Amino acid sequence: MADTSIPVRTCVGCRRRAPVTELLRVVVQGTRLTPDPRRRLPGRGASVHPTPECLRAAVRRRAFPRALRVSAPLETGELQDHVDQAGDGSTPAPTVGPAPGRSARREQDVLG
Repeated sequence: MADTSIPVRTCVGCRRRAPVTELLRVVVQGTRLTPDPRRRLPGRGASVHPTPECLRAAVRRRAFPRALRVSAPLETGELQDHVDQAGDGSTPAPTVGPAPGRSARREQDVLG
């Protein structure tokens, strides 16, 4: 029987369910995504595996603005730094969501 004392969340990057102990909670502070490893910051949170692959997938899918219910572009630099400390990734920090004045095609080219 599964242990029901540990909550389960879905990673916004890979869409797999996992215990909260395996996921990193992310909140919005101003216009930037902030990691909340202690799960104590106020506000709506989104969960992501603390891996470069899941972070890239979440950015590519524009999952953070949708999960956190914000429409403004979100800076991922602080979150990227936090994930990179756990691994050795060296990808630049993109902005999540469409930037003002950019077409959807151009935004896709920028985010890769």
